[in-house]
Amino acid sequence: MGLKLEGPVLGGALVRLEPLEHRHAADLAVAVEEGRGTYSFTWVPRAHEVGDYIDAQLARAATGRLAPYAQVSVASGRAVGATSYWEPRCWRSDDRLDAVEVGFTWLARSAQGTGINAEAKLLLFRHAFEEWGVSRVDLKTDARNERSRAAIESVGARFEGVLRNWSRSWAPGEEGRLRDSAIFSVTAGEWPQCRARLEERVAGFLDRHGSDRKPSAS
Repeated sequence: MGLKLEGPVLGGALVRLEPLEHRHAADLAVAVEEGRGTYSFTWVPRAHEVGDYIDAQLARAATGRLAPYAQVSVASGRAVGATSYWEPRCWRSDDRLDAVEVGFTWLARSAQGTGINAEAKLLLFRHAFEEWGVSRVDLKTDARNERSRAAIESVGARFEGVLRNWSRSWAPGEEGRLRDSAIFSVTAGEWPQCRARLEERVAGFLDRHGSDRKPSAS
């Protein structure tokens, strides 16, 4: 495959997705320690591991199969989490991206439930469908992670099933073990309805905070 994933800056009213760099490390070191109870099944470093975490993501990016982002709160200007495009797939040609996954996603405890996740998905999905022209966007999580599964369904992705022993487990004490992964997707045909749903959700968060800003175009 000749295609290399490269994610541009994607800006919204609540969150700005910036290509992950070491300049985000100090903010992320604070974010990861806010409240780790929601990270039971997710790869989230400790504060002292953030530099190595960024190095690992940049190494994956160098292969062309990952485009990692810092999630930056527009309100505070601070990085409050991370996300990525991941696993590009080209079935018809080397220069046409057919499918991509959105993954490696986590948010600081204080950023959860603020609309940042919904708008980040809006920005990532919109760029994938409307700029890259993909046929589908995938999302997956540990099948036991009910919180993550609910969050994925809330952004309009459809549950497709569970793939057993599908990928590495990130659960504490399960080093070297495999997990069952719950697979979700949004297809190109579903995207218009999904986009409208996400825009409505983001607008609701903006109204709730007394803002008249609207999500910006990517």
